[in-house]
Amino acid sequence: MDNNRIIEELSLNQWPALSTLLYDGWILRFSEGFTKRANSINPIYHSTCDLTMKIRECEHIYAANHLPTTYKITPFIQPEQLDHTLEQVGYTRLDMTSVQTLKLNCIREPQLTSVTIDEHISTEWLHNFYHIHNVNDGDKDIMERMLANIRTKRGLISLYDEGQVVACGLGIIERAYIGLYDIVTHIPYRNRGYGEQLILNLLKWGRENGATHSYLAVVANNTPARKLYAKLGYEEIYKYWYRIGSGKILNDHHRIYD
Repeated sequence: MDNNRIIEELSLNQWPALSTLLYDGWILRFSEGFTKRANSINPIYHSTCDLTMKIRECEHIYAANHLPTTYKITPFIQPEQLDHTLEQVGYTRLDMTSVQTLKLNCIREPQLTSVTIDEHISTEWLHNFYHIHNVNDGDKDIMERMLANIRTKRGLISLYDEGQVVACGLGIIERAYIGLYDIVTHIPYRNRGYGEQLILNLLKWGRENGATHSYLAVVANNTPARKLYAKLGYEEIYKYWYRIGSGKILNDHHRIYD
């Protein structure tokens, strides 16, 4: 399998949805609306059904679950014309995202090592994560259930300065890759190098636990984050974006011809 497509599989596993439906090569994910990643269609395997019928059926399924019909569009979509087709019938494109990787054989040693890395979900980490990310109360239970569904080694990291948590994040190891998720520095401590130190500690932990590569996804217009990842040596391997429907079910007069 193409190494880049493997990253898509890892991201599906490492940010698991609460419920998944497999439909003719498409992976439909549902998590009560918490994050687009966990509530979107991932059309990354061979598709055989009539495309008009398939899109219409997906719209019915997502409408029944009170969710907008959302597609994650990668270079691996099946069929290849899907993005153009969705654009034709009114799906909006948003959140252009850069997927980047890094080899771990020459990462720098962290200078700040006042960190904790828990492999099990802890109340303290959750409290700090919710506070720094400003997570809504209604989303906390969903996130905890999603974290509990991760089946490979995870590292929930917190970086401290004078006893205060200033940054936190999540790393998950699978197939010799450590994926980085939700890396965030508390607002009063930004632009002081804490994010870089947090990541270096997390990558060191990943390497000590068998990872040889790292990957992450960053929204293309997040300039500060992209500068940080470039400084660490991450390089882009592909982009993806989302297509979101208007909420209206595709009608017969929108018939799509391949």
